[in-house]
Amino acid sequence: MGFWSRLLVNTLLFMAIAGFFQGSFYVASVTTAIIAAFVLAILNTLIKPVLFILSLPINILTLGLFSIILNAFMLEMTSYIVGASFHFNSFGMAILVSIIMSICNIVISDNQSDRNKY
Repeated sequence: MGFWSRLLVNTLLFMAIAGFFQGSFYVASVTTAIIAAFVLAILNTLIKPVLFILSLPINILTLGLFSIILNAFMLEMTSYIVGASFHFNSFGMAILVSIIMSICNIVISDNQSDRNKY
């Protein structure tokens, strides 16, 4: 999946998840969701590989489950950079959004690769 399609998917996921969890996850507008998706893409490109290498021992010990915490931390960093128009009420909510976004991105990526096979 290309950069722009992933950006669009993450924007739609931010809006849908914020609508579903209205009290715990807040996105002010579609523009905010686009900005947040762009900031998350930049953070995932620049900072996440370094954090992944630093957390590799604990990630091995937890059989990869620590990557969920890393994704939630990336979402919290995105929330900090974007500001008050994009925020989580708790780190637990960031973990839940991280899990939902990971599952949705996996399903969409698998469907995209299946379509390219034929």
